[in-house]
Amino acid sequence: MMIADGIEDEEKWLAEGIAGIQHNAFYLHRAVDSNNLREALKYSAQLLSELRTSRLSPHKYYELYMRAFDELRRIEMFFKDEERHGCSVLDLYELVQHAGNVLPRLYLLCTVGSVYIKSKEAPAKDVLKDLVEMCRSVQHPIRGLFLRSYLAQISRDKLPDIGSEYEGDGDTVMDAVDFVLQNFTEMNKLWVRMQHQGPIRVKEKLDKERSELRDLVGKNLHVLSQIEGVDLEIYKDTVLPRVLEQVVNCKDELAQHYLMDCIIQVFPDEYHLQTLETLLGAFPQLQPAVDIKTVLSQLMDRLSNYAASSAEVLPEFLQVEAFAKLSNAIGKVIEAQVEMPVVGAISLYVSLLTFALRVHSDRLDYVDQVLGACVKKLSGSPKLEDNKATKQVVALLTAPLEKYNDIDTALTLSNYPHVMDHLDAGTNKIMAMVLIQSIMKYNTCVSTAEKVDVLFELIKGLIKDIDGTLADELDEEDFKEEQNSVARLVHMLYNDDPEEMLQIICTVRKHIMAGGPKRLPFTVPPLVFSALKLVRRLQGLDGEVAGEEVPATPRKIFQLLNQIIEALSNVPSPELALRLYLQCAEAANDCDLEPVAYEFFTQAFVLYEEEVADSKAQVTSIHLIIGTLQRMNAFGVENRDTLTHKATGYSAKLLKKPDQCRAVYACSHLFWVDDQDGIKDGERVLLCLKRSLRIANAAQQMANVTRGTGGPVTLFVEILNKYLYFFEKGNPQVTSAAIQDLIELIKTEMQSDTATPDPASDAFFACTLRYIEFQKQKGGAMGEKYDSVRI
Repeated sequence: MMIADGIEDEEKWLAEGIAGIQHNAFYLHRAVDSNNLREALKYSAQLLSELRTSRLSPHKYYELYMRAFDELRRIEMFFKDEERHGCSVLDLYELVQHAGNVLPRLYLLCTVGSVYIKSKEAPAKDVLKDLVEMCRSVQHPIRGLFLRSYLAQISRDKLPDIGSEYEGDGDTVMDAVDFVLQNFTEMNKLWVRMQHQGPIRVKEKLDKERSELRDLVGKNLHVLSQIEGVDLEIYKDTVLPRVLEQVVNCKDELAQHYLMDCIIQVFPDEYHLQTLETLLGAFPQLQPAVDIKTVLSQLMDRLSNYAASSAEVLPEFLQVEAFAKLSNAIGKVIEAQVEMPVVGAISLYVSLLTFALRVHSDRLDYVDQVLGACVKKLSGSPKLEDNKATKQVVALLTAPLEKYNDIDTALTLSNYPHVMDHLDAGTNKIMAMVLIQSIMKYNTCVSTAEKVDVLFELIKGLIKDIDGTLADELDEEDFKEEQNSVARLVHMLYNDDPEEMLQIICTVRKHIMAGGPKRLPFTVPPLVFSALKLVRRLQGLDGEVAGEEVPATPRKIFQLLNQIIEALSNVPSPELALRLYLQCAEAANDCDLEPVAYEFFTQAFVLYEEEVADSKAQVTSIHLIIGTLQRMNAFGVENRDTLTHKATGYSAKLLKKPDQCRAVYACSHLFWVDDQDGIKDGERVLLCLKRSLRIANAAQQMANVTRGTGGPVTLFVEILNKYLYFFEKGNPQVTSAAIQDLIELIKTEMQSDTATPDPASDAFFACTLRYIEFQKQKGGAMGEKYDSVRI
């Protein structure tokens, strides 16, 4: 209720003040219209007396002031008319000084002073000096601020500047500068004094009110920046030192922050660059509560934009050693403000890094220096827990990536990893993902083992558990996305030199092997395929050069691959390891390394026997083994027989009869390889086909026993198609009579009373018969072969 009452009272007082201005303005206008000077001065003074109130907040006082200001413009026009009608401005200037109250008197004095300067009866500098001195009479903060603001307003176009109509003899620019600086100094003192105008309990309210009036003070600096005669020398020798002196000595955090920001915003960038040392020297002297990081950041942003505006200004930055001065100033500020939070210090380094990247993009030593300073600030403290500070560190680390579009550059920065070490585990992962995404986005190839080592140190949060964080605690989808990113990264590591590429593979292996059982299934396969790519490039090298003379040879790489996949099989992830063993066996076959290929097949069979227990996985694995073995041509008779015997044996031992049947007839391809030097053992092909037929028949009988009906004839039709394949390939053991018998068998099964109708099987068989008919009608040698088959 007290606040509401205060607001209502203030509204009432404002209304009373406005009413008083309007009342006196009415009589003032009558006096002006009748050209009655004495009456006009009387009602002008009464009108302006309303500004003597102390009951209004700055915001409400401003409304009252603007009402009075409008009338002051009318009074000024009246004074000009009086001067044109022969009234002496000097007499008028002395006359208004007889006003009873000091505040109305000074407003009128400033108004007449404006006319006095325009009349040129006295030098502008003398009138201005007189006015600025007399305004000292008003020491009430709000009334004094608005009075001096009015003085600044009416004088801004009457300063004795170079080229101005009011320019006098001698160094009049300094007179203009002195006037504005004196008015600025007095206004700032009044503004600072406002904080003592109420009890401490309403400090927040007072600060808000003071903040509303800051532009009144700042306009003086804007006027200074607009004075034509203020060149770099005057700014350096007079303006900046005096303004900074006032800023530092006022010891008020609100004023210091605002005025430093004002200096940076209103004066030219060129001036800031040439007076950088003086400007930066003031920052450590500011109050600890001043938000220096924001002001300094704005200064560096302006200088960065200035550097980007033209290549011609870059030599100036080097000449004044801008980076060194900024870096030194930031260090002193952080040192002076012991209680500055970490986020403030890091944000300063982010701005300095941005400046270095924009102005001195070719100086990586500057970038590393900033990162080193950040490491020094963070050293001795635990992992960052402040979200804002963490975001600033991420911004610091991301900036070089965005600037250079090249991870190689970041990997050459010695302090880059040390900064990342201060991130918590979660943020470390986020930053690691940013690094990987940068590599993918710009298609960057990391080409040396040394850089790969640094890179994997940077992304260690993704490739192993750190700070006791277990992979089991992570969201499954997030974990998969992270590991898939690492897997994609492995394919971006490449060097044309085989020896260096092998070093890269060894380096990656060292890092990912520490990843734990959950990560290896994601990270081992890309590493294996990267190594196999290298093997393909070196294919045949072992036959030409001794392995001891050339470090990177297929044989050495296969040894490494065996160790890598063995680690994966121990996870355990047997099915994946089996697939990778078969890939390596095929590559060893292409390199004509029979012992190596045989060893990989042996490992695959061991895994199949001991680790692959799921029946579906067994089916998939045996077909992969059969398919890979079929393509092998490096094996001698003995080794091949051993492996094919194993494969057929495992095929016949699958759990389900249909799976057995399909695996066994697939084994028939191991004995008939259709190329120039391929194996063509018709007897063993026929044995496989007959064995699969017996298994299919057993499956049919089992269906009759268990369900009372026959199973579908699909298996028989599949076997028939295998017969047709080998028949067409010229296997003498597969005859038309055998095909005829199989067709009759299928028809008998389909017409059996216990047969279960199956549209898919019927359609499959019908298509097969149409194919046979087509071959017969086509004629030629193949048609003659099929002539004896009756359908």
